[in-house]
Amino acid sequence: MTAAFTVRVKDETASKLDQLAEKLDRYRSYMAAEAIEAFVDQQEWQLAEIEAGLAEVERGEFASDEDVAKVFGKYVKSARQS
Repeated sequence: MTAAFTVRVKDETASKLDQLAEKLDRYRSYMAAEAIEAFVDQQEWQLAEIEAGLAEVERGEFASDEDVAKVFGKYVKSARQS
């Protein structure tokens, strides 16, 4: 089942959407639906990860100062060698 609704976007965005739809041989509505679904999926994932991180904090699951220093040192060395 699908739901229909109206969305307002800038003229420039609508034009870009039309260009993409034409290049991909798709309807504008298909492209808009795909974009909305991708956005919703990404936001859902991001919020779940944030909530999982906050739950770890509440349980007191932190990296030690030593662990953080090791990781930081690894990347600082890599950046200096580049």
